[in-house]
Amino acid sequence: MELYKLGIRQAQKGLADGDFTSVELVQSVIDRVHERDGEIGAYLTFDETGALAAAKAADDARRTGGAADAPFLGIPIAIKDLINVKGQPCTCASKILEGYVSPYDATVVTNLRKAGFIPAGRVNMDEFAMGSSTENSALGVTRNPHDTTRVPGGSSGGSAAAVGGDLCIAALGTDTGGSIRQPASFCGCVGVKPSYGRVSRYGVTAFASSLDQVGPMTKTVDDSALLLGVLAGHDEMDGTTPRDPVPDYAAALDGASMKGVRLGLAKEYMNVSGMDPEVKRITDEAIAKCEAAGAELVEVSLPHTEYAMAVYYIIAPAEASANLARFDGVRYGHRSAAAKDVFSLYTKSRAEGFGPEVKRRIIMGTYVLSSGYYDAYYGRAQRVRTLIKRDFDRAFAKVDALITPCAPTPAFKFGANQDPLTMYLNDLYTIPSALAGVCASSVPAGLTKDGLPVGVQFICGGFEESKLLCVSKAFEMAAAT
Repeated sequence: MELYKLGIRQAQKGLADGDFTSVELVQSVIDRVHERDGEIGAYLTFDETGALAAAKAADDARRTGGAADAPFLGIPIAIKDLINVKGQPCTCASKILEGYVSPYDATVVTNLRKAGFIPAGRVNMDEFAMGSSTENSALGVTRNPHDTTRVPGGSSGGSAAAVGGDLCIAALGTDTGGSIRQPASFCGCVGVKPSYGRVSRYGVTAFASSLDQVGPMTKTVDDSALLLGVLAGHDEMDGTTPRDPVPDYAAALDGASMKGVRLGLAKEYMNVSGMDPEVKRITDEAIAKCEAAGAELVEVSLPHTEYAMAVYYIIAPAEASANLARFDGVRYGHRSAAAKDVFSLYTKSRAEGFGPEVKRRIIMGTYVLSSGYYDAYYGRAQRVRTLIKRDFDRAFAKVDALITPCAPTPAFKFGANQDPLTMYLNDLYTIPSALAGVCASSVPAGLTKDGLPVGVQFICGGFEESKLLCVSKAFEMAAAT
């Protein structure tokens, strides 16, 4: 097997057994990027020199017995381009941050380094994570590795394309309303959105602070469990992270089975207008495989689902408008050469630096937060968000997990969803669980007649990642038979 095709667990074992060196592993990924990424465009930058130097240091440490505290020593990983890595660009795929180099590491990157991972490449995304296709990137086009005429999904499209196209061993993405799960479905990889607060957001450029979460995008559920175990935990720099100890997610997968699992079918998710027939077929087949493997199917209701889209597109833009106010052309990032005074410096720098979708959401967010509209929009949306969360709480009193479609369609052609509302509907199945703050995954479930991957989504309660990963693993095994 070519080394670039390995996942985390395989790479870890091969390095420990001396089957290959970290330098050989990193070089294999670099060669693969040179061979294929010109067509796919997953990466914005790749620090080849730094990655090879880190790989050599890893090999030296392994030879001298210095690898004991770093279980993933010498394994390269791709990083979504809104997560800060010291000495590397962090552009958020936006012209307003073009050329910006991060002076520090995000907490998740610090955790990766402690575990031995090598943060090697910066992968593309929708600008400031606002989009569902990566077509909103200002810095490059990313194509689906299974059909380059189609999008990879978004906003973590570069991460998904890199994993799905074997351009990396694993990647980090972020999920605000579905930005890990939907591209994972489109590109045929595993994606996990942790519960809100499970992973630190320190050093992650904020889109919507009450929703954003960093999560793993990998080739198998096992790899997601290993990577989440590295990422998760309390961080003094992020007050939303609890002090509860992090379970051993990888060990929890031992004996994963569907037998006895109460699997919920939310009636509001199963017969939605606009669902692609192939997605419906693959989802139905996935449900049947779960039942055949021993799961008990239970119908549940999430009655406030119909309001989730409206709630999300009030809360997320409102938080984005506040978070993106810092990009003003004064302290860092793009500064307009045409500015003549302070006011024009702000307006021209932001007009030149931000793309259309980012401007749209800033305007929406500013409107709903404005005097006279705050209670009517933002305040009401927060109250409905509470009702959505209560729906999930009631459902998880009856079932262990929910199974739903992940996206209403397979990967679509470039330019097919130009209307913003049509594009927003891509997150129809992923937004409610994001608003509720619970954990969810996308696991490959099959291929359409055209050979396009489709994933199914599993959802579990808050901080029930061990259960989520076990159910996901059990399905992965059932789908392989």
